[in-house]
Amino acid sequence: MTKIKICGLSRKTDIEYVNKLKPDYIGFVFAESRRKVTVDQAEDLRKGLDKGIKTVGVFVDEPLGSLIYISERLRLDVIQLHGNEDFPYIKQLSAYEIWKSIGISGFEDLKRMEDQPVETILVDSKVPGALGGTGQSFDWSLLDGTSHRKKIILAGGLNPQNVSEAIKQVKPFAVDVSSGVESGGIKDFYKIEEFIRKVRNI
Repeated sequence: MTKIKICGLSRKTDIEYVNKLKPDYIGFVFAESRRKVTVDQAEDLRKGLDKGIKTVGVFVDEPLGSLIYISERLRLDVIQLHGNEDFPYIKQLSAYEIWKSIGISGFEDLKRMEDQPVETILVDSKVPGALGGTGQSFDWSLLDGTSHRKKIILAGGLNPQNVSEAIKQVKPFAVDVSSGVESGGIKDFYKIEEFIRKVRNI
């Protein structure tokens, strides 16, 4: 069954929502974003999180020492990297499960995906000047035949209306959503509920 990550949680209400709806993963964003949280905020939110839900920290070119400090303090289950983190950087994180994000806009990006020194790749839309979190989708057919070489997490423009088709086409390990389950820029319980139901009904 396809796993589900709800990303960009920033309020205690968000934690209440996911505790009721039980996605597999939730994400705390530590990069520049309107959903960015401090380590203190994330620690407070994590205390109320259902222990069956895994935590993912989202980083963009974070200094290695800072990233390790945050990850240890929050006992993160997964580190999600969206920047230019190279092999020596990633090698220092061997104690953690690592997801590396790759922006996809054409076949030339698939080679970059295969070259990453991690098992799991989060594929997102490539938008100039942005490192994910744009809410825009890409041509999923570009991924035909790739998911058997890497575990694929599909992100970018997913919402309750298109996630079923996305899963049928890409067959990813997991789907990752943030803005697609928001109303007015905040998490919407009913959209999260519908998203999760659509995924689990496949």
